[in-house]
Amino acid sequence: MTAATIAGIGTAVPEERLTNADLQARLDTSDEWIVARTGIRERRVAAASETSGSLAVAASAAAIKDAGLVPDDVDLLVMATTTPDQALPQTSALVHEGLGLRCGAFDVAAACAGFVHALVVGATLLDAGDLDAVVVVGSETLTRIVDPDDRGTAPLFGDGAAAVVLRPAAAGYGLQAWDFGCDGSASGILAIPPGRQFIQMEGQEVFRRAVRAVIASADNALRAAGVAAADVDLFVPHQANVRIIDMAAQRLGISSSRTMVNVERYGNTSAASVPLALAEAVEAERVGNGDVVLLSGFGAGMTWASAVLRWGGA
Repeated sequence: MTAATIAGIGTAVPEERLTNADLQARLDTSDEWIVARTGIRERRVAAASETSGSLAVAASAAAIKDAGLVPDDVDLLVMATTTPDQALPQTSALVHEGLGLRCGAFDVAAACAGFVHALVVGATLLDAGDLDAVVVVGSETLTRIVDPDDRGTAPLFGDGAAAVVLRPAAAGYGLQAWDFGCDGSASGILAIPPGRQFIQMEGQEVFRRAVRAVIASADNALRAAGVAAADVDLFVPHQANVRIIDMAAQRLGISSSRTMVNVERYGNTSAASVPLALAEAVEAERVGNGDVVLLSGFGAGMTWASAVLRWGGA
């Protein structure tokens, strides 16, 4: 049995930027108010021709190329999304066609924790089966399920996609441990109720639960991996709100220099958020061979997931 490691990474984000100044022009809000409460300064908005599927195709193609592979080398596609292109078939089937794959493909729906769930599922299947390359992609077009006139949610969400390629790892590298959790009793505090079109959120309650969930889940994953928070070289949390990120990192004992934050440029991109942040960290050379990487996501459900990886070894 061999652990899975990240061998390639790629991103795709829409060109259009929606700034806080743009929102201020139409809502009872301001740049100062949004930044103080969320840390967000702008977010990307998909063009009419762009979908979660098309963004996933672009991000996955970039990750496959980064791994030095071609689509025929891919043995499985796992897609995480909250905003599928349509109810049926699953969006991964459309991505499968767009990439020209010849393997299995399925979706994982776990809201903002979706990518970490999908990563662990993909890694576990690679570990257990006769697989050599698994693409895991998170992709969202959240601006289409947000009320543009709601100042409580309109500033928070953005669109984008990011993908990784998992391959067998050398001994000691790759996925070391993980933690999943869910509290369905809180399903109503962040939801699109039946018959409704847009996200409804109890912001303060989501904030409180998110901080607790990230800390507990990260602690569980680190403990399972036999790693202390002090040994984490890079912490990549879900990019929902800079206050949640800062509070969770502080309570875990992980310094800001070891915490990846890019929420100011993309807002909350749900299942795309963790891989987008990870990709930027890789590009900025903030992670190197043998480093301990902690990924953590939380979202509607309430659902959460964390994973500990030893970087490199592909």
